[in-house]
Amino acid sequence: MNIEKVIAEALEHGFTLAAPLDVSTFDPQQSVRDLCAAGKCRWFGKSWSCPPAKGSVEECGNELKEYSCGIIVQSTAELEDEFDFETIMELGDTHKENFKNFTAWLYDTYGCKMLPLASDVCNHCEECGYPEQPCRHPEIRLHPIEGYGILVSDLCRKNNVPASHGKDTFTYISCYLFE
Repeated sequence: MNIEKVIAEALEHGFTLAAPLDVSTFDPQQSVRDLCAAGKCRWFGKSWSCPPAKGSVEECGNELKEYSCGIIVQSTAELEDEFDFETIMELGDTHKENFKNFTAWLYDTYGCKMLPLASDVCNHCEECGYPEQPCRHPEIRLHPIEGYGILVSDLCRKNNVPASHGKDTFTYISCYLFE
């Protein structure tokens, strides 16, 4: 797979930044998962894409080792001020939509084994059936990066990608891993 071509396509699909990801920089940590369980994330135990349904940090770490390359994608916006929640919400919706569309494009174009790691919980269904019903779309289910125990700011730092783009900006970060 030509990563430079994938990066160019990511930018064409609306991301404001796309960069190579060295998969050896993943360092899953239980402490990141513990933040989910402590209520820092409203999805813990409520979605097939999130812990504990996703499996242990060790299992996630083993899954990450199955991939040889990847890219980081970001969506960044300028805020009017630190309380510009409207722009943050709009950016989040745009990032999620671009991520979902680019994921579908990658599957259609390359058909390879891929792991998309989202900035948020899977959004393919209006309401997740967890735990009473099985996932309706396991083949396209999205998982949040943090659900794998990955601290996003560390991942960006280790890959020479800014996690923040300055005062009065907000950034959503996701990544794709390829076999």
